Amino acid sequence: MRVAIDTGGTFTDCVYLSEGQLRVVKIFSTPSDPSLALVEALARIHADTDPQVRHGSTVGTNTMLERKGARVAFVTTGGFEDTIAIGRQARSRLYDWFAPAPLCLVPSELRFGVPERVSAEGKILRAPTEEELATLADQIRDAPPEVRPQAIAISLLFSFANPETERRVEVALRPLGLPISTSHRILPEFREYERASTTVVNAYLAPRMGSYLSLLENRLQQQHPAGRVDVMQSSGGIIPVRLAAQEPVRTILSGPAGGVIGACQVARWAGFERIIGLDMGGTSTDVFLADSASAGPQHTRESIVAGVPVSVPMLDIHTIGAGGGSIARFDAGEMLRVGPESAGADPGPICFGRGTRPTVTDANLLLGRLDPETFLGGSVHLDRPRAERAMREQKGPLATAEDFAAGILRVVETQMEKAIRVISIERGHDPRQFTLVAFGGGGPLHACSLARALRIPTVLVPAMPGALSAVGILLADTVRDFSRTVMLG
Repeated sequence: MRVAIDTGGTFTDCVYLSEGQLRVVKIFSTPSDPSLALVEALARIHADTDPQVRHGSTVGTNTMLERKGARVAFVTTGGFEDTIAIGRQARSRLYDWFAPAPLCLVPSELRFGVPERVSAEGKILRAPTEEELATLADQIRDAPPEVRPQAIAISLLFSFANPETERRVEVALRPLGLPISTSHRILPEFREYERASTTVVNAYLAPRMGSYLSLLENRLQQQHPAGRVDVMQSSGGIIPVRLAAQEPVRTILSGPAGGVIGACQVARWAGFERIIGLDMGGTSTDVFLADSASAGPQHTRESIVAGVPVSVPMLDIHTIGAGGGSIARFDAGEMLRVGPESAGADPGPICFGRGTRPTVTDANLLLGRLDPETFLGGSVHLDRPRAERAMREQKGPLATAEDFAAGILRVVETQMEKAIRVISIERGHDPRQFTLVAFGGGGPLHACSLARALRIPTVLVPAMPGALSAVGILLADTVRDFSRTVMLG
């Protein structure tokens, strides 16, 4: 049995084939341990003895956004230790004298140089001695307790042309017992800063992602000894769980990538080629554009994830912090704000019975866009009186709770409209020539308003919009990405 499970901030979606029918199970996520919801989903569908589980995970994404990754020791060619902090000359706000410095995941105390040099052609000009490598290992081992590293990233100058020295450094540091990421394996390409940054991100994610995937695999095999776990990549392909644990940087957009694949497939089956995708979940909204659904979505190698450059192949997805669980509030000037803070699965929106702060879901319920009796197939009853009472108490300067709810929807739809403009109009595409594919738990609720604002003529809502990301994971191909800079001439 092949099963696809997409773990979101609020819900975990499980899609599987049974007797020729595509079936869906949707349960609340368990943010403290996402593997618990996955195991519960498998128990609910009565999976057989050897399920092939395909998993879309948000662990990597959340680790970056929440800054909860490992302390990383960065090892590079002597004299280039601060490359990871200096970054590039380009700035998003060119004339801002107080523009913030590029985000660096490695403190200065954990940047180490190796006395080595390789030419641009790959010739070793200066190799470190065994004594120098032993000294490097001692320096990392003796780092102060408050900054003691939990992972190591090695990115030497021109290692893409000749990785021999980088391999020697890796061997010398292996006795430290820390996860090691090397640039010649992660990204053997030119462009020193991007290669170093991508390698550091991989090391930053490795301990947390590795322990999560190991726990998930162990729990699955306790219930299903012959079961197997594969993981969705940011590029839209499936890789084995062991490879995902070694190279977690490839899984940062794991969940959203499934939605892109699913939307392109559904659009192609429905006869639409040029599409704009709108995936509104509980915590965030992802938008993307595809000129040809048959040819597949667009890819990029120049992504910025939580302020950090990542240069592995990814689907070109633009994300904003606006979802069904996004919290509404009034700022000091009594301006209505929505997101990016989300109520998530716990406590969740007010109408779920635990939350106390108004969310987009509460606004949709109050305005009659959601049926409190049929939510999640009737398995969850939405408490409309509770939501109405709380929104009346927190409506601020607005006259009624309904005005508050309508304002919440206007604000969140303005944010989503702006996101669609970024991937379409700002890149030279006319939205009027595209079809809007709306999915996710909240996407279809806002699709018509967005289509009207952007003059998009057609809206396509799939049969199971809330689980389309899991459907995409189920349909995805097994893919292994390889790249290398080759010196010509």
